[in-house]
Amino acid sequence: MCGIAGIMYKGNEDIFDTGEALIRMLDGCQHRGPDSTGFALYGEANPGELKLRFFLGTASDSETVIGTIRQRLLALKAVILDESEIGDNYRVTVRYVGDVQKLAYEMEHTAKVISIGTSLEIVKDVGSAHEVDDRYAVHNYRGTHGLGHVRLATESDVKPEASHPFWATGFADVAIVHNGQITNYWKMRRRLEQRGFEFTTDNDSELIAVYLADKLAQGSDLNTALEASIDDLDGTFSFLVSTEDQIGYAKDRLAAKPMILYQDDDLVAVASEEVSLNRLFPGRSLNTREPAPGTYATWSRLT
Repeated sequence: MCGIAGIMYKGNEDIFDTGEALIRMLDGCQHRGPDSTGFALYGEANPGELKLRFFLGTASDSETVIGTIRQRLLALKAVILDESEIGDNYRVTVRYVGDVQKLAYEMEHTAKVISIGTSLEIVKDVGSAHEVDDRYAVHNYRGTHGLGHVRLATESDVKPEASHPFWATGFADVAIVHNGQITNYWKMRRRLEQRGFEFTTDNDSELIAVYLADKLAQGSDLNTALEASIDDLDGTFSFLVSTEDQIGYAKDRLAAKPMILYQDDDLVAVASEEVSLNRLFPGRSLNTREPAPGTYATWSRLT
């Protein structure tokens, strides 16, 4: 049992309090996942720039790790524009015009990558939404849209790198939050690995992210990719996916994992439980609905 959340304004608003909104939503369903909390946060993109985040852990040699990352970035012809150490993360912005997949795999062999994107930054750690916020100041984040996740560890350790959201390793700006289990995980993973893709965990949510990102890279739009996922993925699942300018959901045909949707002319918000949506609009009666089994949908902030 885990909790998922996502929010996007559908109009042309540049930024809003994405971090604060997701903290409220995740606090409402924290009982579904007390072990860890994470956020996929999207801001404005600058052409030719990438934002990278790395896990440093609590090791006393964090400066050595950061130095190694700097050297590898420079060797790959990535120009460092800005850098900072936040909590147990190293955050760096680079100017880079090469192959993002090559950069991603090379950097993953150097240090533990959390995310790479033109607009995406993933923040995740053990603890509750408020505890993660205390360490990383998520409430200060103003962006365009985002996803959130609270995790109950059932099949892997309670540690930051096992937390959600998962970035689509090798692809910029695609992230996933997932409640459920993919039972044909290894079969699908092997097919992708035979085509040269790399995975950094054994978590089935990472597979969903890479699967969808690959569909997009081959020319599918997000709607078509989500439609295909319902047939290609076996198991019980409700998941949210985000890209640089879209969010979407897919729900398996058994519909064992809950998902509640609210939308109006201005925004769309999705969560595992209605209480998460109520946290966004205290005191208001919301016209919500639960998406039907075997359905999918997408929204764009550029609509």
